[in-house]
Amino acid sequence: MKAIILSAGQGRRLMPLTSNMPKCCLPLHGISILEWQLSQIAQSDIDEVVVVTGFEHEMVDSIVSDVKGIKVRTLHNPMFAHTDNLGTCWEARSEMEEPFVLMNGDTLFEAAVLQRLLARETDYPITLATDSKPNFDLDDMKIISDGDRLLKVSKQLDISLVDGESIGLMVFNKVGADAFTEKLEEMMDKEDALKLWYLSAIDQLASQGIAGIYPINGLSWCEVDDAADFKAAADVVIEWPR
Repeated sequence: MKAIILSAGQGRRLMPLTSNMPKCCLPLHGISILEWQLSQIAQSDIDEVVVVTGFEHEMVDSIVSDVKGIKVRTLHNPMFAHTDNLGTCWEARSEMEEPFVLMNGDTLFEAAVLQRLLARETDYPITLATDSKPNFDLDDMKIISDGDRLLKVSKQLDISLVDGESIGLMVFNKVGADAFTEKLEEMMDKEDALKLWYLSAIDQLASQGIAGIYPINGLSWCEVDDAADFKAAADVVIEWPR
């Protein structure tokens, strides 16, 4: 199975650290965020990784060229500066013709998260890894579910109805891959397409009953959106075997 990592953005909320460096290249204990991701992916049943690049893509290319132990290549999104990650997914749609895993370039997770997601038993063509916590904020990609069925995913949901958050990692079987790429094509024809997140496509597909969730409660993960996240991530990843 293929894994696709969306790493086209600059990470402006981490300025000035990302003034001349993509977020995925920032070091945690001397190892880039991307390399931490790859070290955990390499412990799972993944045959190939495609890193979708954009801002200062040569720096990502350089990291990838030195990776050992897993097959990795890059795919450049030339319109990264003009689109959010729906457009980045659209640029990578040719990589989505078979079952694949999709993840955000700023989501870090221990190997067990992906291992269990891939080993799950499900009837859903699309499955999001999710987590829960006592309180959610405006920046969380929140979900509403009914058992293991995903009903809604968005940052703009009624907090009283929310029962978890997407961690930015999901798996598609062949039916899910086809449905997702078809939805990408449909949404990219809209006037506001360049401002949309790809999870808005997942939200629409959830209404068709083809998306499920897989809670990873108790497993270790984090995301790196801002300076506080970056500092906290250093304490999280140091515990992981590489």
